[in-house]
Amino acid sequence: MKSLILRDLKLAFRSGGGFALTLAFFLIVVMFVPFGVGANLELLSRIAPGILWIGALLSCLLSLDRIFQLDWEDGTLEALATSPIPLSGIATAKACAHWITTGLPITIAAIPLGYLLNLPTDAYTWLIASLALGTPALSFIGAFGAAITVGIKRGGLLLSLLVLPLYIPTLMLGAQVVATGTQNPAQLLALVAAISLLSIALIPPACAIALRANLR
Repeated sequence: MKSLILRDLKLAFRSGGGFALTLAFFLIVVMFVPFGVGANLELLSRIAPGILWIGALLSCLLSLDRIFQLDWEDGTLEALATSPIPLSGIATAKACAHWITTGLPITIAAIPLGYLLNLPTDAYTWLIASLALGTPALSFIGAFGAAITVGIKRGGLLLSLLVLPLYIPTLMLGAQVVATGTQNPAQLLALVAAISLLSIALIPPACAIALRANLR
């Protein structure tokens, strides 16, 4: 699994497409908000948690089809299915690689972008914590959608329709953690972490079932 994660990381950084596109899209979404709503600092400060989380969610969604589709097209996925690594382990490795190349950079990039949206100083710690604990759920849930739609031509729209409803709890709780950051929202943050832990525990076996059905 470690070798598989390193392989996916090397491919992501060499191609640059998915990794750079995700960050660029996140940057564009957040930077265009002040142009759309105006330079009202009070308004920007109030909507900043939601905008940052929506930008993170859409950026993760943008690269989900790359988790399995490229390996499906060149036959690598079939070869991996015959390796000693179980399909659930392959799904876990690919979801982890997706988080490292999307969720982790987005978490880091959110710090300067929060300043652009006049995010309160007290909320930065909760912003980083909520994104760090919440984005793994986005990657693992997205991997499940990618496993279901692998092999389907132009399945990006179907993938989006499948995973977006599953993203809503993480989005709502994550944005609420940042919005109520001055009130020590530890319980909300614990719920975000619980969603990610449940996703990490339950999604890989579900991915294995979907991949096994698509590889027949």
